[in-house]
Amino acid sequence: MLSLLVKPWRSYTKTTFSKHWMRKHPNLLKDLVADHPEKVFVSDITDLESDEGTHYLSLVTDACTRKIIDYEVSRETKASDVVKALNMAIAARQSTCTSIHHSDRCLQYCAGEYQQVLESNGIKPSMTDGYDYYQDALAERVNGILKQEFLSYRCKVSMSCSCS
Repeated sequence: MLSLLVKPWRSYTKTTFSKHWMRKHPNLLKDLVADHPEKVFVSDITDLESDEGTHYLSLVTDACTRKIIDYEVSRETKASDVVKALNMAIAARQSTCTSIHHSDRCLQYCAGEYQQVLESNGIKPSMTDGYDYYQDALAERVNGILKQEFLSYRCKVSMSCSCS
């Protein structure tokens, strides 16, 4: 029998460390609807396996349009790497409306460097309450789609991820 389904990966790498001393922001999305573009941005980090090891993909997605605004691929999960994705997403903005940035409570999003970029651009930080993945469902779903449907094969070239 021919199977047309993509086989799920069984391995899992934890990219979120949220038991840290830095400030965690309240969840501003509980009763909010992202009814127009650039109102809410969601971010998350996921791992990608290549022939040269593990890389980390930082994504910034528009919650209304579900469009990936920008991304950064790096070998580490440093705050400076996720800030690169955020800065590129901010540069791509077309409106001046007040925005909310929603993420999980991981170290990189709570870091002073990341929070300073949000503040200097008038973007309100929002984070999940504890460890509820459903509160970051859009970002998690985008990661899942990328890994399960588009990047279903191991990347052959490191940072450019030319998959076969």
